[in-house]
Amino acid sequence: MRSLTVDEIEVLERNGCRAEDWTSISVAEDFSPQYVRDVDFYGEVTLGVFDKSIHIDGGFLRHSGITRAVLRDVSVGDNCLIENIGNYISRYDIGEECVISNVGMIATTEEPSFGQNNNVAVLNEAGNPNMILYDGLTSQMAALMVRSATDKAAWANLTELVTSHVNGTLPERGAIGYRVKIANTREMVNVIVDDDCEINGASLLMETTLKSSPEASIYIGHDVICQNSIVQAGSSILDGAKLDNCFVGEACHIGKGFSAESSVFFANSYMDNGESCAAFCGPFSVSHHKASLLIGVETSFYNAGSATNYSNHAYKMGPMHYGTLERGSKTASGAHILMPATVGPFTMCMGKIQTHPDTTLLPFSYLIAEGRKTWLVPGINLATVGTYRDIKKWPKRDKRPLTGRRSIVNTDWLSPFVIQRIAAGRQLLLRLSDDSESTGDVESPDGFSIRATSAKKGISFYDMAIRMFIADAVAAGGTKLPTSTTGTGEWLDLSGLLVPKSEIDELLNDIRSGLVSDIRQVEERLLSSHANYGEYRWNYAYRLALDYYSLDTITDDDAEVMIRKGTEARQQWLSLIRQDAEKEFQLGDVEAETLANFIEGLK
Repeated sequence: MRSLTVDEIEVLERNGCRAEDWTSISVAEDFSPQYVRDVDFYGEVTLGVFDKSIHIDGGFLRHSGITRAVLRDVSVGDNCLIENIGNYISRYDIGEECVISNVGMIATTEEPSFGQNNNVAVLNEAGNPNMILYDGLTSQMAALMVRSATDKAAWANLTELVTSHVNGTLPERGAIGYRVKIANTREMVNVIVDDDCEINGASLLMETTLKSSPEASIYIGHDVICQNSIVQAGSSILDGAKLDNCFVGEACHIGKGFSAESSVFFANSYMDNGESCAAFCGPFSVSHHKASLLIGVETSFYNAGSATNYSNHAYKMGPMHYGTLERGSKTASGAHILMPATVGPFTMCMGKIQTHPDTTLLPFSYLIAEGRKTWLVPGINLATVGTYRDIKKWPKRDKRPLTGRRSIVNTDWLSPFVIQRIAAGRQLLLRLSDDSESTGDVESPDGFSIRATSAKKGISFYDMAIRMFIADAVAAGGTKLPTSTTGTGEWLDLSGLLVPKSEIDELLNDIRSGLVSDIRQVEERLLSSHANYGEYRWNYAYRLALDYYSLDTITDDDAEVMIRKGTEARQQWLSLIRQDAEKEFQLGDVEAETLANFIEGLK
C-alpha cells in the first residue's frame, strides 16, 4: 500500500470527495481515483484497485468503484462496488469484489461479540444458560452442553473451552468476505459476513456471524431482523423472519415471518410461519404452519402439524417446564402437549395431551388424547406409510455439501438406540398381557393407558422390528465375536449422533478433569464415536441376538435362522405398509399411478 499522490487527491476532490486527513488514506500500488466519487473519508481508510467490471445479477456487469458513501476506518478490497450508503460504513474490513448498494449503515462498535460466546437458555425458558453459541457449534456439542449444564465442573470447563476458541478467532472489528452482496439493507452493526454470502432487503443484523463455507453460502432476505445470533453454511433466513439469541445450523431455512427467541436449529431444519422459544430443534426438525408454537421442547427428525402447541407454563412457578420428542416423532394438527413430557421415538401425538406422559420405552406408538385421558397404541406407527416415507427421505434430503459437514446426522432408523427401547417395551407389554387383571384397559403410572388388545398387537410389532434388526446386523457381521463390550449398555441419541452412553460419560469425565483442553478435541472424540458406530452396533446386536433367541453363541446355522426370520419379518412389515397405502388410496385423491409407483418401490 502507498499514500495518495497530489494529483490523485486533486482528482478525488474534483469527483466530490472529501477527507478528514488525506494522509490517512492508503491505496494499492495500481490505484486509480477515476471510479471514486462523492465519498467522505474519516480516520484510516485503505482502498484497493477498481480496474474491472464485476457481476451483479444474471448477465448484468457493472464497473467497480465507490460512489456516494461515507467511510470511517475502513479497508476496501480490490474491485468492490460500493454505492448509495445512506449513513456510513465504520470500522470494517471489506473483501474483494463485494457489492454493497443502498445500505443505511454498516458499523462496528467497541467490544463487539458478533453473536459469539453468547449464553442462551434452551428448554427451560426460566432457567440458567445451558448453551454457549460459537461459529463452529454442532448439534452434538449443543446437546452435550445441555446434558452437562448442571454439572458445575464439566460446565465450567466446557465454558472455558468455548471462550478460548472464540477469543482466538474473533476479529477486533467487522469483516465482510470475498464476493459478498449486500443490498437494500437498513442496518448492520457488529456483523461478520463470510465469503459469497448475500444480504438483500434485511431490516437489522446486529451482533451476528454469518459463517459460510466455500461450498455453501448464506442468504438473508427481505425484512429479516437477526440479533445476537449465528448462522451456518447453506442456510437461508428470509421473508420477515425474526431471530434473537438463536443459532441456525447448516442448510436450515427460516422464513415467512417465523419468530424465534433463545432457540437453536440444526442440519436441514425448516421453519416457516410459526414461532419458537427456548426450543432445541435437532436435525430435520420441520414446522410449516402459522399457529404452531415450539416452546420448551427438544426435537429431531420431527414434523409439527398445524396449530401444534407446547405449554411450558403451569401458572405456578413460571415457564420452566420442558420435554423431549425423541427422533422421528410427529404432532398431528391441533396437537397440544403440556410439559413436562417425554415422547418415545417415532411416535405420533394427537389431541390435547395433559397427563405428562413418558413413553420412552414404547417407540412407534400413537399417543392420543381423549378428554383428560391419554391413550397409547404401541408399535402401530411402525406399519404406516408416513413412517416408511420419513425413513427413506431423510438420507436423500440432506442439503449440506458432502465435504465440510459439521453436525453428525446418523439416519439409521432401527438403531441400537431405538431397538433398545423396543426390547424394553416388549418386555413391558408382555408383563401387562400376562397380568390377570389386564383383560381390560391397563393404566400406566407414566401418564397413559393401553388397551389389552393394543398391547398384544404391540408385542407383534416389536418382535417384527427386533427380528429385522438382528437379521440386518447378522448379515453384516456374520458370527464373529465382538471385540469389546462398548455398545452393550445404554445408548443415547445426541441430537443426531447415535452413541453408547459410556462413550459420552467418558468424554464428560475427561472434560471435567481437564484432560480435554481444546474444543476441537471434543469434536474429534464425537466424530470418532460416530466412525465406530458399526462396531458398537454389532456389539449390541450380538448380545441382543443371544438374549432374544436364548443362545450362548451364534453358529452359522443360528445366523441362517436369524436371517430367514428377519427376512420374513421384513416381508410382513412391507405388507403392512402396502396395506396402509391401499387404505389411503380408498379414501380418494391418490392417483392409481401414484399408488402403483409407491408399491413398486417398496423394499
